[in-house]
Amino acid sequence: MGFAAHRPYFFARHRPRANTMGSRTPLYDKHLESDAKIVDFGGWDMPLHYGSQKDEHHAVRQNAGVFDVSHMTIVDLSGDKVRLFLQHLVANDVAKLKDHGKALYTCMLNPDGGVIDDLIIYLIADTEYRLIVNAATREKDLAWIREQARPFDVKVLERSELAMIAVQGPKARELAAPCIAAEWRDAALALKPFNGLQAGDLFVARTGYTGEDGWEIVVPAADAPATWDRLLAAGVAPCGLGARDTLRLEAAMNLYGSDMDESISPLEAGLAWTVAWEPADRDFIGRAPMEALRNSPDRRRFVGLLLEDRGVLRNHMKVVVDGVGEGEITSGGFSPTIGRSIALARVPAGDYDRAQVDVRGKLLNVRIVKTPFVRNGQIRIDV
Repeated sequence: MGFAAHRPYFFARHRPRANTMGSRTPLYDKHLESDAKIVDFGGWDMPLHYGSQKDEHHAVRQNAGVFDVSHMTIVDLSGDKVRLFLQHLVANDVAKLKDHGKALYTCMLNPDGGVIDDLIIYLIADTEYRLIVNAATREKDLAWIREQARPFDVKVLERSELAMIAVQGPKARELAAPCIAAEWRDAALALKPFNGLQAGDLFVARTGYTGEDGWEIVVPAADAPATWDRLLAAGVAPCGLGARDTLRLEAAMNLYGSDMDESISPLEAGLAWTVAWEPADRDFIGRAPMEALRNSPDRRRFVGLLLEDRGVLRNHMKVVVDGVGEGEITSGGFSPTIGRSIALARVPAGDYDRAQVDVRGKLLNVRIVKTPFVRNGQIRIDV
């Protein structure tokens, strides 16, 4: 069965739009030049693929691929109380950020402990931070952040004049290095994971959403097309949303709206590691209900599934644990690297490593595995 038959549920939610126009990134014309298949993604006209999702996936795992992620929202915060504000706003503790350029992954919660969004925070200067938030949640995120920022007198500035390009893969940094001015190149290449630096007009961070090494580069929107052309000329493959989804699934990286939302706690979405409980007196939004769930014997597990029978795992399929209860797949699809169907799922509390999934009325066997499935090009599970 061909790869197209294994496409994850992701694609069912993002189809081409007829006779309508969504928001467009500064790279939209470049996508058309490369014959991209354009789909609606959260109100943005974005490339799904440039011919072969499978080839793009393998390019990132084996060499280097480039993604237009300019639909993501960049927000700069500043003010004398900005650190206190962020310690209140998010579940992780920005006090961990000691050096300029250091990044922190965290969740922004509602008062019930549900996830408003997941985001990355960079320490830019002593009283300045940068947030990267999801495209589909832009409006509600900005409204929430601005509302919470008022008592702290923090300035909230959306940077819509900037674009963002993600270069990912084992050779990504090597091939992308010439895009960075010579005076900054060595410093950029020396960046440790989850660190960034301002390199002239570029902000370069060693982060990503694929399970591979690489950079996410923030660039002035006017300069984005030339940067894109330079990367393609260097041998970096253009990649769309399809490959981005299969890559992040293999790396067991959560997708907002699938693996968590405002009704789900980070503790039931595999994100307990993003919550800083110390100092105990840090009263971040959503802390009280999270503490109640923290030690609950009924707290659901968030696990990886590997299909042992023939078939394909999809989002929202029912997971049946004999004698325990039922759960649900949150992200599922075919893994091009492993050659098997995999999924992330929220399942009942308990000590078990086998389950079944209801696939069109038939119960198929799955094994619960430790994630990630794939990291740095290597299969990390026993297949």
